[in-house]
Amino acid sequence: MANYLIIGGSSGIGRALVDQLLTDGHTVAVWAREQRDLPTTVTFTSYDVIGEADPDKATIPEGLDGFVYCPGSIDLKSFRSLKAPAFREAFELNVVGAVRCLQACERTLKKSDKASVVFFSTVAVQRGMPFHAGIAAAKGAIEGLTRSLAAEYAPNIRVNAIAPSLTDTPLAGKLLGTDDKRQASADRHPLKRVAAAEEIAAMAAFLLGDNAAFVTGQVIGMDGGLGAI
Repeated sequence: MANYLIIGGSSGIGRALVDQLLTDGHTVAVWAREQRDLPTTVTFTSYDVIGEADPDKATIPEGLDGFVYCPGSIDLKSFRSLKAPAFREAFELNVVGAVRCLQACERTLKKSDKASVVFFSTVAVQRGMPFHAGIAAAKGAIEGLTRSLAAEYAPNIRVNAIAPSLTDTPLAGKLLGTDDKRQASADRHPLKRVAAAEEIAAMAAFLLGDNAAFVTGQVIGMDGGLGAI
């Protein structure tokens, strides 16, 4: 069994991943703004990736085998209406937060003989989509970071990213809040539905585990065919 740290593990895909890892018998720690209804078996640390000091290294689990950064944003606006502060905010949450948390954990991860890092991108990076300039720019940086760190950390730490389409999580609530909106989103995908958080989490769990021991430097699309068909 392994020890994992999930940043943003109290909601959405992160929470689904926590549940899957616990079911598989792993030890899980979570850094997030709110504990919400996390199981008591989870080691929780209150931490906001925006605006706080660097993470307290004393809260990093010993023998850390995997790191997953889940925080993200959906700010769909025209490029003209996106001012510089909005781009900075998206970059701070999606990229700088990931960098700060991973740098805090780097030495501990390097002590493991099977360490894995998982980031999250979006289908909008590789498939041009209107009104996605802010998030696509930030997540594009995550894809570059994924490949760069995979090269730098090899062979000791594997680094991969998942690029999902719109997923049924609280973050996407405004975009899926009515039956018409949900159906419209489903119809944009060749598979004619929206992804469940548990499906995306299952890929993250795979990338963390031994069955993905020969996978690194990859950005894996989970988008119902939207990015390729």
